[in-house]
Amino acid sequence: MTPILLIDDDSTTRLVLKRALQRQGYEVTVANNGEDGVRLAREIKPGLIVCDWMMPVMDGLEVCRQVKATPHLSTTFFILLTARGAVEDRVTGLDTGADEFLAKPIEIDELQARVRAGLRIHQLSQDLRKQKQMLEAELSEAARYVRSLLPTSVSHSPVRIDARFIPSQQLGGDCYDFQWLDEESLAIYLVDVSGHGVGAALLSVSVLNVLRSRSLPQTNFYEPSEVLYALNQAFQTTTSADFYEGKYFTIWYGVYYRKTRQLVYASAGHPPALLLANRGGADASTTVDRLNTPSLPIGLFPDADYESQRCAIAPSSQLYVFSDGIYEIPQADGTVWGLDAFADWLSRESDGGTVDLERLLESVKQLSPERALDDDLSLLQLTFS
Repeated sequence: MTPILLIDDDSTTRLVLKRALQRQGYEVTVANNGEDGVRLAREIKPGLIVCDWMMPVMDGLEVCRQVKATPHLSTTFFILLTARGAVEDRVTGLDTGADEFLAKPIEIDELQARVRAGLRIHQLSQDLRKQKQMLEAELSEAARYVRSLLPTSVSHSPVRIDARFIPSQQLGGDCYDFQWLDEESLAIYLVDVSGHGVGAALLSVSVLNVLRSRSLPQTNFYEPSEVLYALNQAFQTTTSADFYEGKYFTIWYGVYYRKTRQLVYASAGHPPALLLANRGGADASTTVDRLNTPSLPIGLFPDADYESQRCAIAPSSQLYVFSDGIYEIPQADGTVWGLDAFADWLSRESDGGTVDLERLLESVKQLSPERALDDDLSLLQLTFS
């Protein structure tokens, strides 16, 4: 049975209330002052505390404040015994964390009724906490599964690839991959599903599996615009399963042809990839080209059009493909860091060389006031030899 803690400096009140509660079958522990009450509360973890307001050394308000500030006691139901009837006194008690008041002189029947109600509320709070913990554990397991599907970096290749994925506090919908379609053609793509939660993660994994298995019918995976068109037909929000309903996603998809050093790409509502190239000469500087083909995200309209574009890749160029979580970072002044600031940062930091991703991610985290990201962050860095 859930223990009850009774705190009162009056011995007669303690005796009367203890016996009344014990007759109802409750396990009752008593304390004769506030300090002992707080100590016992932390030891026995009661489901309900009945505490006198007016006590020497530590009054009931301070007991309540300390109890509610203790994490494993935050759901303990707290009843204040008081002879005060003024509204402002009750407001003070509620602001401190008290859940209920019982006026003196105490009616035993009323005490027992309020204790029963308080214990029901405490049990409900405990059940909700357990459900929340179970849900968080399941979401954490799902997030680990999504991360396990994402490829690691590749260092021994004609194209060196470094990948990073930093999930937000919620299960999100970012995913990415890179795979050689043949010995000369490398496909690169990054997907960002709208929203958070299980639905976003399931859609993200589904898109990843479809692209990896190349299971879109009658689709040339060497042609980005065809891939986006086929995805848009396959993942319409109005015809997808219930847990996809209302979900859409953005994507950047490109194919790099190693022999000709050409990159063909297309995007659907996604941030542009950034191509950094170093101009030789005495005034060597880094150029930043934004690679995107403006179009609607996948899943919104079945008749959306997508087109591909092509660009040359100079030796030692770097390509960055990312989700918007890397630059949509709220600042303390109410502004957002933004894509322009991110592109400028890359240009400065590259200085003709390779940007260190760990330094980049640390800089991004520093921009967030609480060093916590509101959205998933996915990033691919490709360095062309």
